[in-house]
Amino acid sequence: MSEPTDPAPEGAGRPLLAVFSATFFVRFAFGITVAVLASYITGQSGASTQETVGLVGTIAALSPVGEFSTVLLSGAAADRYGRFPVLFAGIGSAALVFLVISLTRDPYALAGANLAYGVSSGAILASSLAIVADHAEVGVRGFEMGRFDAMNLSGWIAGFAFGLAVREALPNSSLDIAFLLGAAILLGGLGFAALLLRGQAVRRGSPTYSLSEVTRHIFRRSVLLVTLPWLAIYMLIGTALVFLGSAASGLGVSSYVLAAAIAVGGLILVLTQPYFGRLADRFGRMRLMTVGTVGFVLLMALASLAAAFGTSPLLLVGIGVSVLLALMYGPAALAALADLSQEISRATTMAIYSLTISVGMLVGLLAFSQLYWRLGHLGLYLFFGLISVTLVVLTAARLADVRATGMDRPTIPAR
Repeated sequence: MSEPTDPAPEGAGRPLLAVFSATFFVRFAFGITVAVLASYITGQSGASTQETVGLVGTIAALSPVGEFSTVLLSGAAADRYGRFPVLFAGIGSAALVFLVISLTRDPYALAGANLAYGVSSGAILASSLAIVADHAEVGVRGFEMGRFDAMNLSGWIAGFAFGLAVREALPNSSLDIAFLLGAAILLGGLGFAALLLRGQAVRRGSPTYSLSEVTRHIFRRSVLLVTLPWLAIYMLIGTALVFLGSAASGLGVSSYVLAAAIAVGGLILVLTQPYFGRLADRFGRMRLMTVGTVGFVLLMALASLAAAFGTSPLLLVGIGVSVLLALMYGPAALAALADLSQEISRATTMAIYSLTISVGMLVGLLAFSQLYWRLGHLGLYLFFGLISVTLVVLTAARLADVRATGMDRPTIPAR
């Protein structure tokens, strides 16, 4: 299958800036709404009970259902018709969904809106990652993916922190304002990215794209061993985003204090992710992914100790160090997937990543909400243990694979 020629790297500046800025605006808006979602659904601003956790988890889980059930089609559309049209369609439709959510608290309506939101989210992520891979040469691919990850995660975290502050400042009856604000931010991000693209040469798609030919490559071992660890990671991340605010309230932590701590974390992300991406370019993707796995496992072990015995200064320092180690995973893994995507159409390959993380969010939300509902803190420990074992096994499998094939070298050519 022939591929159209990619835009020249020297012309990459404004298209990359457009996707980075759009990514930040999108994730900031998403973060605001996720922070208030549990309170919006239940009508309660305090800590969640074991019963309300089940309701919130079920409604929130429909977003990843919408994403994983349609994201391959979004990736195929981005390869066939162009990256930016699909990206902008996703942003615009997400803004519309937020407007709908602001008008109702009916659980069935919120469930349907969350499903539609997942469709938009998948289109945004698959097309965004393909744009970065299009414009990033292999020698700086880790760095560019680090910059993308910095905008992606810092947007989530800054928006989440802002959303927590909104949740604390507004009465529950006025939380619809958070969704209206999210819609306005999405539209602002779309307009800003469109202005940056004026007069720029971007990839227009491939009329000869064949989905049947591409799908034969999707389930290769090398691709699966890069994408499947994200299943375990987003079981953790998705659950934390939905329930962290209410969990903090249960521990007596002010939403303002939590928001400030998360905002500091967002600043650290911006500073570290491109640097970690450069390390992945210099020392190889797998080394950074292994360190990231260690960080995630340590983080869950220390979080379990905090849940059982309470926090202490030493424990908080350990959690901070673990988070820093875990942050090494993202840029290296995204660069590794971009390396592999040269053989097949990029947006469809990146859609596999999006599919995996959305399934991870779905499984994580359902598993945690049910385990906690039935077992309380024991369910939390079982949940963290399951994620840790899954992540360690998958990372060990890829480590064995790259050692056997010799694929993972510093700034390796695409394979």
